[in-house]
Amino acid sequence: MAASESSRAALVRSPTMGDVAAGAGVSRATVSRALSRPERLRPETVERVKQTAQELGYVLNPVAKALSTGRFGNLALVVPDIANPFFPPMIRAMEGLADRAGFSVFLGNADEDPAREHKLLGQLAKQVDGIVLASSRMTEELIREHAERRPLVLVNRDVAGLPRVLVDSAGGVAQAVEHLAGLGHRHIAYLNGPSRSWSNTQRRRTVQRTAERLGRSVSMVAARLSSYEAGRRAVPALLACGASAVIAFDDLLAHGVLTGLAERGVAVPSAFSVVGCDDVLAAQTHPQLTTVSARAAEAGRAAVELLTGRLASAVAISDARLMLETSLVVRATTGPAPGR
Repeated sequence: MAASESSRAALVRSPTMGDVAAGAGVSRATVSRALSRPERLRPETVERVKQTAQELGYVLNPVAKALSTGRFGNLALVVPDIANPFFPPMIRAMEGLADRAGFSVFLGNADEDPAREHKLLGQLAKQVDGIVLASSRMTEELIREHAERRPLVLVNRDVAGLPRVLVDSAGGVAQAVEHLAGLGHRHIAYLNGPSRSWSNTQRRRTVQRTAERLGRSVSMVAARLSSYEAGRRAVPALLACGASAVIAFDDLLAHGVLTGLAERGVAVPSAFSVVGCDDVLAAQTHPQLTTVSARAAEAGRAAVELLTGRLASAVAISDARLMLETSLVVRATTGPAPGR
C-alpha cells in the first residue's frame, strides 16, 4: 500500500529544476540562467533547456527567480481606459516585444481615475521590474514618485527628466483644421476629451492656434469622457454653437457624434463634417471617418525598447523624448461647408 501511494505521488509530483537539468544534460545553475538570464548563454543551450522544460511541464517559480536574480521577469502597462480602442494595438505590440525579450506583461486599467492609477502602480511595483505608464492622469509629482521606485517609461505624457514616447498629434490636427478651412468651413468646433489628458491639451491648443492663423472661429465643446455615448450626447451643443464641422478628441467620440447627427437627420458630410483622432474606428463608421492617424502600436514597441534598455543597463536613461509624428487621413465624413 505504501509503495502504491509512493508511486502515485511520484506520478503527480511537479517537475523540478533538477529534472530539467538532468533531461538537458546541464547543471541546475545553467537551467536557472537559461530561464531567467538567457543572454548569458549560447542560444543552442538556451533552446535545449527551454525545450526540455516545456516537455516536462516545468515552470520557473517567479518568487525563486526574483530571489536568485533580483528580477521578476514581468513588466507592467497601466492605461486609463482599456475599453478605448486606441490602447489594444499598443497592448498587443508591447506584449509581443516584451515576450521576445523574456518578459511577461501585467495590465492595469485605471478607469480614468488618478487615485486608482496611483494604487495600481503601488501594487504592481511589488511584482514587476519596470512600468510603462500610458496617458497618465496623475499629477507630475506622483508620477515622479513612482519613477523613483521602479524604472518607468511614459507614453503620451510629457514629464521632463523621465523617458517618454509621445504621439505628436499636433501635425495631424493642424492638417485637419487646414483641410476643413480649405473646404470653406469658417466655424469649427473642437470636442474635448478628458481634462487631464496631455493629448487633449495638445490637440485643443493646435486647433485654436491653427484656426486663428487661418482666420477661422472655434468653439470648444466639453465631452469630459472619451466614450461613444459622450459623443452622442454632445451633438446638441455642437449644433447650437453654430459650427459646420467638428474635430473630436478621438475616434470614439467622433463615432458617437456621427450617430447623434444621424438621429437628428443631419447629413454627413453635406450638412456637417466630422473629423476624429487616432484612426482606430474608420472601418466601423458610416460614412468612413476622416481622422488623424495614430501610432499606438509603434508607441508601445518604443516604450518597451526604452524600458528593457534601461533594465539591461546600469546607467539610468533620463530625459529620453521620442516623438512620433501623425498625419490626416481623409475619408468620407468631411466635405464642403454647407452653402459653399
